[in-house]
Amino acid sequence: MGTNSIKASSTSSPKRTVKTILVSQPKPERSPYYDIEKKYAIQIDWRPFNHVEPVTEKEFRKYRIRPDEFQAVVMTSKNSIDHFFRLCEEMRVKVSQDMKYFCTSETVAHYLQKFIQYRKRKVFVGERSIQDLSSALQKHKTTTRFLVPCSNLGKEDVIDYLKQKEVNFESAVMYKSVSSDLSDLRDIFYDMLIFFSPQGIESLFENFPDFQQNNTRIAVFGNITAKAAEEHHLNIDVVAPAPGIPSMSMALDKYLQESNK
Repeated sequence: MGTNSIKASSTSSPKRTVKTILVSQPKPERSPYYDIEKKYAIQIDWRPFNHVEPVTEKEFRKYRIRPDEFQAVVMTSKNSIDHFFRLCEEMRVKVSQDMKYFCTSETVAHYLQKFIQYRKRKVFVGERSIQDLSSALQKHKTTTRFLVPCSNLGKEDVIDYLKQKEVNFESAVMYKSVSSDLSDLRDIFYDMLIFFSPQGIESLFENFPDFQQNNTRIAVFGNITAKAAEEHHLNIDVVAPAPGIPSMSMALDKYLQESNK
């Protein structure tokens, strides 16, 4: 994305009309963004700026970690589940019938049913974070060794919490988040870009080192994403979450109410 890419309109008012938006995520089946698109008669496109690649069996063996040496696994996402069982299969490791699964959300626990007979295993489920599993972790930490499948980006919140609770665990990189090829967007024009992770920001500049913001509005979700944007000297126009505005879709709606009067 060079200096002539993903450009915005050339007006200079603080709240310029937004007609086109690119969201740096895969297109979902349902989303409040679809209602926003109709409400303001704008175009919202979706494109993941990053994608997941597997760590190969050969790469993984360098860590000298064997999944069958653990009594429990902390599952934080669908990716962690997919790649845990993929590597077990590739390594010809048989997962014990007594393996315990600590899932950070109902969504993750439900996805786990693709791989195990749910009722016959011990599954502990949090509402949305590792902290929700505190009592279960406390109960098993003295007799159980935990494995945390993660990406090359790690799971700092999970790892920090397990260390804090003195849980016997090992984290293992089983998949990688890498920048996607965005070269086909080189001459596409958008009024706003929406980012949900610092990796999205990094992907933008990996693909287009000479990217100039000009009048493109930038929307970011979370403090870490905002920090990455600032480090690349991007001016941020929309921030979420904010007081009374927990989601990016709500923050976007609020911005468009003013910009698209």
